[in-house]
Amino acid sequence: MHIESLYLLAAAAAPATVGEWISQYGKMLVEGIWGTVYMTLVSTFIGYLFGLPMGVLLTVTRKDGLKPNAPVYKILDVIANIVRSIPFLILLILLIPFTRALVGKSYGTTAVIVPLSIAAIPFIARMVESSLTEVDAGVIEAARSMGASNMQIITRVLLVEGKTSLIVNATIAMGTILGYSAMAGTVGGGGLGDIAVRYGYNRYIYDVMFVTVALLIILFQLFQTYGMFFANHFDRRKSTSMKTGSLVVFIVFSVIMGSAAGIGIIQFVKTMLLR
Repeated sequence: MHIESLYLLAAAAAPATVGEWISQYGKMLVEGIWGTVYMTLVSTFIGYLFGLPMGVLLTVTRKDGLKPNAPVYKILDVIANIVRSIPFLILLILLIPFTRALVGKSYGTTAVIVPLSIAAIPFIARMVESSLTEVDAGVIEAARSMGASNMQIITRVLLVEGKTSLIVNATIAMGTILGYSAMAGTVGGGGLGDIAVRYGYNRYIYDVMFVTVALLIILFQLFQTYGMFFANHFDRRKSTSMKTGSLVVFIVFSVIMGSAAGIGIIQFVKTMLLR
């Protein structure tokens, strides 16, 4: 069938009014938004669950760290570099057998969380390492001179002093994972990326694709704005405080983000246990 014929068929199948368009695609797009948010938040959570300790270990065991350990650092460094050097789409395909063994299937939003998390862990570890190495060495030496143990320096100095940078980097990591989740749509990963591929690329229904792209941009901007808002609020170098309206928006969005993350994590765990 010629491309022109496919365009004509797509045009003929298109709804005539905005109301018809919403009734035809609205529910699907809402499910796509939830699928994308679900994948992004749960993958970010799992990524930090493993990536944060890995990043701390990289910082502590490096040559100028609190407890230098060349073999441990080299192993973690090689693992992080290998995983990060593999393009996500190829990693997604490589992990299909592992994903199927772990989740029971290799497609859908829950299945994609597995490769998303694996791709996120070394990326987050590097971001954490970058944030913690920015902490002033003088502060660390002051804590050491007062008799603080390495664990106390990690928990009360490095993580506390580097929290603003950690939050900024977490925002960057979440945006990157959001992009990966959309990329997973090319292999049936679910979410908005899957809708864009199925309707925009395979069926030539470009209005649906444009809307999904717009929704992805909006989600990215929301995550980015919230993360920077959060980082600025906890940045001691900036003495500005939130106005009442901004504080209300911040609290509401925090509740929404926390609730969505909680529901997503529970859903992921139930799927893993009941597969």
